[in-house]
Amino acid sequence: MGSKDKEYHTGSTEFLERMKKSWARSRQFTPARMEAARLALEDVRQGISVFDAIKNHPLKTEGGGYIGKSFLVAAYRQLVDDGTIEADNRLLERIRMKPMRTLSGVTTVTVLTKPFPCPGKCIFCPTDARMPKSYLADEPGAMRALHHEFDPYEQVTNRIEALEAIGHPTDKIELLILGGTWSSYQKDYQEWFVLRCLEAMNGLPTNTPTDGPGDDANQRSEKLLNAQRENETAQHRNVGLVIETRPDHVNEEELAWLRYLGVTKIQMGAQSFDDDLLDMNKRGHSVAETLQATALLRAAGYKFVLHWMPNLHGATPESDQDDFPKMWNGFCPDEIKIYPTQLLANAELHEYWLAGEYHPYSTETLIDLIADVKTSIPRYCRVNRVIRDIPSTNVVEGNKRTSLRQDVQREMKRRGEQCVCVRCSEIRGQNVVLDELELVDLVYDANSAEEHFLSFRTTDEKLAGFLRLSLPNGDAPDTGLIDLEHAAIVREVHVYGQSLRVGEDQKGAAQHVGLGTQLLEEAEKISRQRGYARLAVISAVGTRRYYLDRGFERGELYLVKNL
Repeated sequence: MGSKDKEYHTGSTEFLERMKKSWARSRQFTPARMEAARLALEDVRQGISVFDAIKNHPLKTEGGGYIGKSFLVAAYRQLVDDGTIEADNRLLERIRMKPMRTLSGVTTVTVLTKPFPCPGKCIFCPTDARMPKSYLADEPGAMRALHHEFDPYEQVTNRIEALEAIGHPTDKIELLILGGTWSSYQKDYQEWFVLRCLEAMNGLPTNTPTDGPGDDANQRSEKLLNAQRENETAQHRNVGLVIETRPDHVNEEELAWLRYLGVTKIQMGAQSFDDDLLDMNKRGHSVAETLQATALLRAAGYKFVLHWMPNLHGATPESDQDDFPKMWNGFCPDEIKIYPTQLLANAELHEYWLAGEYHPYSTETLIDLIADVKTSIPRYCRVNRVIRDIPSTNVVEGNKRTSLRQDVQREMKRRGEQCVCVRCSEIRGQNVVLDELELVDLVYDANSAEEHFLSFRTTDEKLAGFLRLSLPNGDAPDTGLIDLEHAAIVREVHVYGQSLRVGEDQKGAAQHVGLGTQLLEEAEKISRQRGYARLAVISAVGTRRYYLDRGFERGELYLVKNL
């Protein structure tokens, strides 16, 4: 690691300030820089590579040199705004930096809550007084949060600006709130935190009266509901709101509270499906509690992500091989994160290692293990991660590679095997021919419901869009939510491809060509045939108008349509 990298990972204030000043200089729209950018953009439009286009037009003033790629994106937007050039989505695609970030159809903005005690005592969890439980100050997202002193408004605003600067659309935002156990924070803080995130997306100035969670309950509630209503038509619409909690914190009261906040997706640490391992690692909940939590979340229409941790204290590669398939027996998560246990000096597990009672797997063992289990993941599940984004300098022993996903993919390719999970099947930037798409209904049982994973697939089995329809059965737990009485539930509608701005079309792109509407019509048809009285959808605040335009009406906490 170079000296600059070391400065970056220690979160040096002086280094961060130098980065900000450098970024500001790179955005200076001087005549010479703008002319170089205009000429370079014309070259790119003619088929020349971005690197060569920039190299073809060096700066003749300002000490020479070249414009950067990030400036090229900023200059493109400026030139379009002032009418010098016409907007060109294909051109923007070619100059966009890190295009993978929005190829799944939405733009994710991650924020962290303030440091706060966690009810868990897990031995593998690091402790850093500067951070929420389980996070380290030099993780990329965590370092940004620390720099902004965990202020939700500043975190969201800064991230939106950074994404726009490298060419990404930011009108459809999935807000990912991290920070240990969300449900353990005080409710007034939760309410204020979500409110400030929405105010940032709504474009409210930073000096609004909402400077802290000190308002009384009625004032906070009124402000939050107003911010939600405004976000329905805001420039940056919230199309998904994600929090993380523990299985033993999910109950009826929590379901209604999270829905009031606008939450649509829950992340939970299952970690293992073996009670003995959970006890050995002081997890503090049982497998049965995880199963009950997933049943409650499904019955309330939430999408949910389960975390699974191989190499826990007491586990072996063989026991992990046996444990992973249990995920699909009743739990059936919509998404998973595979988080191999990492040995960190500021976790209790380090003491077990010093005593010779714990042994981390090697990188090779982990690659083989994950490659073995990945082929068993069903088509309805998405694998979001296969490793935590913890800098290798923190790992005492064992795997230090953060590129484990790529390593596993190479190993599977060598074996001639393929994963069919949602992430591995997405069309991403691929154009689609609508007439060649096939509507597929994958039906599976999930403990308390019959699930229908409705999807549009290309001739080569790529996923263009999907809908998750849940049909609760007689064993489904009572959620106490009036909107869901006698209702089938749409838990998610997602159309893939590079995220486009609201109202923007692009030839051959999957978004904005009616796939979502067709999936909803099929869900209505199935629900009606199965005798459900209504169809409910768990909508983010920024997607409410989409469903209202398709015949749904506002309920108490959901959008509903009588069948």
